[in-house]
Amino acid sequence: MRIVVDLLGFTGSRGGTETYARELLTRLPTLLPEVEFAAITGRAGTAIVSGFLVGPVHTLEDVGPSPSSWARAAVTTTDRMARKLGADLLWAPQNFGPIRQGVPRVVTVHDAIYNDVPGGSVFERAQRAATSWLMTRSARTADLVLTVSHTAASSIQTRLGVPERRIRVVHNGSAPPHPAPSPWSHLSELGIEPGRPILLSAGNRLPHKNFVGLLAALAELPAHERPLTVIAGGGESDPLASMVVERGLVGDVVLPGWVNAEQLEALFGVADLYVCPSLAEGFGLPVLDALRRGVRVVANDIPVLREVGADYVAYADASSPPGLAAAIADALRSPIGQADRKAAMSWAETFTWERSAERTAEVLRDALEIARRPS
Repeated sequence: MRIVVDLLGFTGSRGGTETYARELLTRLPTLLPEVEFAAITGRAGTAIVSGFLVGPVHTLEDVGPSPSSWARAAVTTTDRMARKLGADLLWAPQNFGPIRQGVPRVVTVHDAIYNDVPGGSVFERAQRAATSWLMTRSARTADLVLTVSHTAASSIQTRLGVPERRIRVVHNGSAPPHPAPSPWSHLSELGIEPGRPILLSAGNRLPHKNFVGLLAALAELPAHERPLTVIAGGGESDPLASMVVERGLVGDVVLPGWVNAEQLEALFGVADLYVCPSLAEGFGLPVLDALRRGVRVVANDIPVLREVGADYVAYADASSPPGLAAAIADALRSPIGQADRKAAMSWAETFTWERSAERTAEVLRDALEIARRPS
């Protein structure tokens, strides 16, 4: 049996969806020894995908790193390539793939939040509308839809019109800690020095991540109470940089861009608090990663983050800067006790990529069985 994986959108800089694909595809060949995996990717992803996929990697040279290039190929080329490669099943793990029925297909839809994302430029709104349309068409024509939370499953059912019987929920895993032996040595090059409480947050700069709200909350705090806040992600020309100046937070906020694995572990190692201000999420993996490392978490009070964080997270209304500021100040003034820290770590440790891979393998087997049934 052959499963072809659509990794046209893999560039090494798309965060959670790439973590998901990489973590599962390094484990699935062992769990599905009867299956040969192959991947289709663009020229930006070839070297990275070849580094973790056990199986052949086929590069579409006309697919570059831009989302529009990926989307165009998903619509026009992916199904044809899957047929050419003799696929029994096509798996699209990064939100969408082909938009018409063809090779039996599983698509992982991580969230259905594009219609819920506020504001943005005319171009950004148009891009979100196009992405939402592609996701809807891809999900409706797939044999099975995988998603990462019950909250996301409900949204996919109501927003995308996918019947509940075709949706499977498999929670993401969280990465085990790999503590940096001397974390500050990894952070000095980022302009982060000891001496102040550290607040950590991370993610891309899409509007729903609400880092603008986090900056507004920090500005609500008296200057002498502000932690040194590190917001990883955003690239070299971080759109938050001008807002840091406008809010009077120069010296209080560090924007290091995308950090490597060692730097991220070092940041978790020195952080006093992790804040997830997102207005919408499909899962909320950084919340689990922080809990698993014993870091206290303040998160926006939305259903998916309660699904992930349960009672081990402090919740606040992140759409209210004063409310989020109060929650941050309270968390920094009252550090988590050792018993509560251990309980939170134990909770987070139940979300493993091994367990996620086992359940994903079951879904892929189900899809292969469906594909074998006579129509």
